Amino acid sequence: MGLRASHFAGDLRRELCARNATFAVSNKLAHVPSYGTVPVTVYAPDADGLRHGNFYPPSYRALLKRPEWARRMEKVHSQARSSLPKSERRWRELDSCTSSDALLMNVFCCPGVCQAVAGMLGTAADDTPEFGYRARVPLRPRAGVKGPRPRFDRTEVDMRLGCLLVESKLTENDFQTAPAARVLDYRDLEEVFDVESLPRAGENFVSQLIRNVLAAHADDSSFCVLLDARRPDLMESWYDVMRCVRLAEMRTRCKVLTWQELSVTVPRGLRKFLEAKYGITG
Repeated sequence: MGLRASHFAGDLRRELCARNATFAVSNKLAHVPSYGTVPVTVYAPDADGLRHGNFYPPSYRALLKRPEWARRMEKVHSQARSSLPKSERRWRELDSCTSSDALLMNVFCCPGVCQAVAGMLGTAADDTPEFGYRARVPLRPRAGVKGPRPRFDRTEVDMRLGCLLVESKLTENDFQTAPAARVLDYRDLEEVFDVESLPRAGENFVSQLIRNVLAAHADDSSFCVLLDARRPDLMESWYDVMRCVRLAEMRTRCKVLTWQELSVTVPRGLRKFLEAKYGITG
């Protein structure tokens, strides 16, 4: 019997909201609370644009220097109109204290982190993160269509670091699912997975994890789920899928890591930031 995702997600969300309400005020950071019974702290950059309360300062400075990283900040908050006060600046997804993408960039945009975690992740010290990597999952050829034109499902992976694809999670309720017909259209599904054993949610497969593993297989990469130790439900969901990988070589390229384990290796200043803002300790 699976663990209750809503229970663990809700507990972590409430903890992060409480922590950030205190963190924002004590550090005099520009922010607003969202509407609702559990207000989410949503930060805004300072007037000079050089500091953002949702980010560790060295990470934010590094982020601003790379246009391809800074573009990740432009995604508009999808629920801003209904859940946030009006503002001259449009609220962004990465302004939210519960954003897993913001946490990912806080860690991997920080100078020196990629070198520090290379041994743990199996990456190279000089690898540069690529956020929002557009991976390709090969699809089956269409019946009756002649010619070699390949078909792909373009799926966004949270980060590519050298030969590693990373999916990051924090307070999300669960991994994304999709109808069986869509998942069964993946060309390499039977080669990589024991399909009969794959977990389902009703008629749906846990498609996000399946896609990511297949993307890593097609790209000759490894794949890592990066999640919080306070989310054993997500850990269980990942193991339920990973144990169905039938290719031994691909199975060795699949891994899971917690933010808590990763935090032990990062610079001291970032480690203190993660503990104060997220409650992440090694």
